[in-house]
Amino acid sequence: MLLGIPWMDPTWLLDRFGAEFFWISLVILFIECGLFFPFLPGDTLLFAMGLFISTGKIDLFPGNTVVELLVALLLLTTAAFLGNVSGHEIGRLVGPPLYEREGRILKKKYFDQTEAFFDKHGSKALVIGRFVPFVRTFITVVTGVTRMARSRFFVWSLVGAFLWVTSILLMGYFLGTAFPSLGQNIDKAVFVILAVSLIPVAWEWWRHRRAGHAARNADADADAEAGLPD
Repeated sequence: MLLGIPWMDPTWLLDRFGAEFFWISLVILFIECGLFFPFLPGDTLLFAMGLFISTGKIDLFPGNTVVELLVALLLLTTAAFLGNVSGHEIGRLVGPPLYEREGRILKKKYFDQTEAFFDKHGSKALVIGRFVPFVRTFITVVTGVTRMARSRFFVWSLVGAFLWVTSILLMGYFLGTAFPSLGQNIDKAVFVILAVSLIPVAWEWWRHRRAGHAARNADADADAEAGLPD
């Protein structure tokens, strides 16, 4: 059981809910992408869904699995996009006070980090942020609070949702087709997906750490030139 948390384990969800797991996955994606709950298995769920469809463990309807895959792609992209829209509209409605909330899940630092990410990448943050845990949950409320034009938000958010869902869903589907036994060892595959999804987080952390170190060195050099004590 992944990390000891049942609802983080796609296999547990499949065993418990069967084919209904697909419809539950739509709700999970919607919540993760718009309702400020980042501790959900978005990446691993999409990978597992592609794998389950390819191996026949999830059968939405009789027929070709390719058609089934396309239907899943459409519905999962829609769920992710609508989640984004909800987060954006909540940001517009509530505004900056959201930033000041300090709860167990909704923390100010998440908004601060996401706003910095948005300031750096602009509209493209809605695409890039899809592949970064936590950022994809909070980026939409940042766009709402900053009053990003809805037309621009809808376009970039839809592009981001489509690329995110498509890339990971197809990865699971084609790996499941090429290696059917992968379905019996999905925990290992899920850990790989988790590790890959954390790479952008580690990269941003390292960059901020290096930038902070460089700034401190620059300040120390400036003080030394001015003859000030450390």
